[in-house]
This record gives sequence, structure tokens and C-alpha cells, in this order.
Amino acid sequence: MGLLIMDLNHLDISLPTSNGAVTLGSVLKFILILSFSTLLARVLKIYLRRYLKDKVSKDVGETILKILYYGTLTIVFIFNLPLIGIDPSALLVAGGVTGIILGFASQSIIGNLISGFFLMVERPIKIGDQVQISDVSGFVTDIRIISTIIRTYDGLLVRIPNQQVFTTNITNVVGHPVRRFEYTVRIRYSDDANAAIWIIKDLIDKEPFALLNPAPSVFVNDLGDSWVNISVRIWAPVSEWFGIKTRLLWNIKQALEENDIEIPLPQRIVRIQADARKVPIQSDAEKIPAEPIPEKEIESILNYEERVLA
Repeated sequence: MGLLIMDLNHLDISLPTSNGAVTLGSVLKFILILSFSTLLARVLKIYLRRYLKDKVSKDVGETILKILYYGTLTIVFIFNLPLIGIDPSALLVAGGVTGIILGFASQSIIGNLISGFFLMVERPIKIGDQVQISDVSGFVTDIRIISTIIRTYDGLLVRIPNQQVFTTNITNVVGHPVRRFEYTVRIRYSDDANAAIWIIKDLIDKEPFALLNPAPSVFVNDLGDSWVNISVRIWAPVSEWFGIKTRLLWNIKQALEENDIEIPLPQRIVRIQADARKVPIQSDAEKIPAEPIPEKEIESILNYEERVLA
């Protein structure tokens, strides 16, 4: 590698610049050093990711890797600028002017870049969390410099700009170690509400993932038109929340049915009372007998049926 870079110095094709002549060999050397540094940084990134896998969480490790990767490439790029005739000190002035121009031209990109930095520092979400951002729900697969990648529950990858992530409401489903769920169980008025509550509490006590602190609660919440509403509130570890919620609901239904406690259907009782004063009573003399149908009309009807059947 060193011999190749030394041989490039013999290329005498030069380009005039404000910082002296730039030869074709120095340009190729700049490109070669930058390419080799990029390859080396990627290899180090792979080995460092393996080293940090069991040392820190995934989101912290990815943040460290990104800072080291892009920081190394930036330092290599700046230190090798003299090879192409650019004075790094002049970048301070040029960078200020260019930054102002680019700031007006790409406000959204700069906003996403700054928001991505604050997301990495504040860490309201981490890689692997289940979140809801605006109308997108799913798992966080990556937090990049410009955008955040969400894998929805049906397997779609959604890219959300970091500025939108940082400025909108974020619901982190697994941010707290425990989570509560609630049922509303309906029983008939003829059923024993105390027996239903005892059955439900017994099922909760047998569930290993139902937390005792905060304690579960089962109580009559409302008296409806056709049923009695029993509220069931249970706390569970966030990792087992969905499983216990679906499993316990089915167990409650089966246990209530085995004890002849049914979930009622909506019922309505409609009573119709006729007002005798508004119904006219006719005597036999006032009743008009039905007129007989003439024979010609009967024949025409039969002929019509025959034509239709034919």
C-alpha cells in the first residue's frame, strides 16, 4: 500500500490552485486514502459491534458506532485536504458562508439532522421498542441521522423524518416495565354478581403473570338497560401483557358459562296498546259484502296465465 502511494508521486501532471500545484498523483492518493479509510472504518465497525454486543444495549452501541464511524471519516477527509490543494483553515470561512447558504436551501435536512442528534441524546425511544408515532405503530429497527425506521406489525418498513419524530407525540408501549389492561364483563340481572366477581378473582389469582402490586380490581361498574357491567383491571409485565390479556379473557368467558352465568344479549320490550275509542265498530248491516268477480274477468285472467305459460 505504501509503495503504491509512493509510485503515485511520480505522476507529474499538475493543476494550478491557490495553494500550489496539485498533481494527478496527489488526487489519486487522496481518493485512495479516503477509500482505504472507509473500508477500514467499516471493518472496525463490524468488530466493535461484536465487542459491544454484550457490553451495552443495542441502541447505545449503534450510537457509539455511528459517532466513531462518521467522526473517523471526517478527520481523515480534513487532514488529507492539502493533497488536493485545499487549506483546512480556509474551510472555517468557506464553511460558514456555505453553511448559511445550505441552511436556507435545506432547512428540513438540517432540522432532521439536529432532531436525530437530540433523539440519540434524550433517547425517548430505543431500537427494539414498540412505539406509536403519529399514525404509525410498530417496532423501532433503526435510528439514523436523518430518519427513524419503524417496522409495522404487518411487516412494512416506514421511514419517518427525525424532525417529525422529535416534534410529535411518541407513545412508547414498552417504556414502562408494567402495563394495565381492562375488561368490561356483562352478566344478566338474574345472575349473582358476587359469584361472578369471585370466579373472576379466582382466575386472576391462578394467573402467574398477574401482578399483586399494583393489585388487580374487580367490581360492579354500571347497571345497564339489560345487564350488569363488571369492570376487571389487571397489571402485568409489559413483555407478557398481550398474552395474558387474550388468555385470561377467554378463561373468564368459559368459567362464567360453566357456572350458568351468561353474557346477555340486548333486549327490548315493546308494548302496543290499541285505543278502543279510535277503532270504529261496525254492525252487521253496515258491513259491505265483497262483490263477486265477473266470469269475463276470470276468463281473461286464465287466458293471460296460459299465454305466459306458453
